[in-house]
Amino acid sequence: MATFKAIVIEKTEAGQTVGLKDFDAGDLMEGDVSIAVEWSAVNYKDGLAITGKAPVVRRFPMIPGVDLAGTVEGSSDPAWKAGDKVMVNGWGLGETHLGAHAQKARVKGGWLLRLPPGMSARDAMAIGTAGCTAMLSVIALERHGLTPADGAVLVTGAAGGVGSVAVAVLAKLGFRVAASTGRPQQADYLKRLGASEIIDRRELEGKPRPLSKERWAGAIDVVGSTTLANVLSTIRYRGAVAACGLAGGMDLPATVAPFILRGVSLLGIDSVMLPQPDRELAWRRLETDFERAKLAEMTQEIELAEVIPAGRAIVEGKVRGRIVVKIG
Repeated sequence: MATFKAIVIEKTEAGQTVGLKDFDAGDLMEGDVSIAVEWSAVNYKDGLAITGKAPVVRRFPMIPGVDLAGTVEGSSDPAWKAGDKVMVNGWGLGETHLGAHAQKARVKGGWLLRLPPGMSARDAMAIGTAGCTAMLSVIALERHGLTPADGAVLVTGAAGGVGSVAVAVLAKLGFRVAASTGRPQQADYLKRLGASEIIDRRELEGKPRPLSKERWAGAIDVVGSTTLANVLSTIRYRGAVAACGLAGGMDLPATVAPFILRGVSLLGIDSVMLPQPDRELAWRRLETDFERAKLAEMTQEIELAEVIPAGRAIVEGKVRGRIVVKIG
C-alpha cells in the first residue's frame, strides 16, 4: 500500500509524541473524496494539538491541520470530480478526523468548498480558518447593526492570525480600529494593516470591574478569560463583542452588568461546524473586503517538516500573522 508524508501525533504510555512520518494510505479515514493536498496552514488550534497543551486531539494516531487546499484525485460524491480545486476548513480535521498536515487526505464531499475564483490555493490557506473566523466575527458585528459611525472597534490578540485579518478587514470597511497586543514591537505592523490606535494588552489584564468607562462600540476577542471580561465592561451602550478564541483561557470572570445595564451583546463565533452557506458567505466577503496586498506582509511560508516547531511557536505567542505550509 502506498505511503505519504504526514505529521503524526501518537499517544503512548509516556505521553504524546509527534513527528514527520510515512503514513499508510490504507489507514486514511472514511470519506468519499480523496485529495492531493498542496497547501495548508498552522493555526493556534494546530499548535495546541501538536504541543498537547489542550485536549484538541480526540483520537490517535492523528494528523493535525484544520485547513487544506488541493486537487481532487478521486470522488464517489457526484458534486466533485478529479481535477477540481477545493479547500476544507474545520469539520473536525485535526481533531476527530485525520487532518491537513499531510500529502494526502480523504474527507466527506459535504465538507468541501470550491477554491474561490481568482484566489490561489496558497492565498486561501494564508487566509485559512483564522481569516474565515475573523470575517465571521465582522459579519456578526454588522448583523448586530454596528457601523463605522458608531465608533472604534477593539481587536484583541491583534498581531495573531485572526487579529491581523480582523484589523485589515475592519479598516477596509471604514472602521476605526484599536489593536490590543502584548508585543509593542508589532505596532508599526498593525498600523500598516489599518489600526489607528495600539492598546497594551496589560490594560485588559487586571481584575475586571463590573463596568468600566465606555470606550468601544464593539470588539473582536480572541483571548477570552480576564481579557474578555474587561472588554465587556468597556463596551458602549448596546454595543457587541464577537468572541472567537481562548488564547488566555476558557473561563469568563465577568458579571451580568454589561448585559443588563448597557444592553451589550456577546456573540459566539464558531468556524468548525458552521453550515456551508455561512462559510461561502465569509469567503465571498474575504474576496471583496480583505485587501490581498496586506496578506503578503502578514504571511510566512514553511515546509511540511517545519510544522512542529511552528506549532510550538504559535502557542508561545511568537508568531505574527499567518503561517502557510507548502505541501504539494
